[in-house]
Amino acid sequence: MGKPTLAVWKFASCDGCQLTLLDCEDELLALAGEITIAHFLEASSAVVPGPYDVSLVEGSITTPADERRIHEIREQSRVLVAIGACATAGGIQALRNFADVREFTSVVYARPEYIDTLATSTPASEHVRVDFELRGCPIDRGQLLETLCALLAGREPATPRTSVCTECKRRGLTCVMVADGTPCLGPVTQAGCGALCPAYRRGCFGCFGPMAEPNVPALLPLLRARGMSQGEVERVFATFNVAAFGRGSHDEPSH
Repeated sequence: MGKPTLAVWKFASCDGCQLTLLDCEDELLALAGEITIAHFLEASSAVVPGPYDVSLVEGSITTPADERRIHEIREQSRVLVAIGACATAGGIQALRNFADVREFTSVVYARPEYIDTLATSTPASEHVRVDFELRGCPIDRGQLLETLCALLAGREPATPRTSVCTECKRRGLTCVMVADGTPCLGPVTQAGCGALCPAYRRGCFGCFGPMAEPNVPALLPLLRARGMSQGEVERVFATFNVAAFGRGSHDEPSH
């Protein structure tokens, strides 16, 4: 039997998660010795036909053509991994989900009738079965390597499912909300970045999306107490994972 095959696919995205794979550099060279990179247009125009053992999918589904293509990729892939905020939550472009896309196209394009787009920007999992997800904007290179190595070894990838606060504790960081009064989304955001922003005395921006069962209502009064207006609260949640956090659900509970 030949080497396992890897395919990397792009949908609506900025390419940042694909670049994370290229940024692995030395590790990627070692990995390339164990697999066949069969489809990765960011790195090479050479394409090996499927089926593929592992497919990495970056980007959200935003057009009818995207819908058709994600189904074709699923059919060709033994394991499908969605990588990054766009592929796992619809990305920042999911702001369209809370408005009328026809209004946008009528304002932006001279001939909007030529624009073939969906009303929403959605993750791959809303269209096909996804075997594993890597969060982040962009994804973490360590998690990416762990996932690929785990899949090659036939085991479940070991990625965190707790909040960013647990990463702060592990690194011995002082809580920026408690010590500095800095607004932070760490208590409701999934771990995975290594508490990068708090390590530089900045609040978490929610790049990795909501953790399992985030207690957003409990966090909102803390953000307001640290100087954020209701509009600022709405904006800080309406970024990389706006559809996952749920725009419009960040009003403080009434008492």
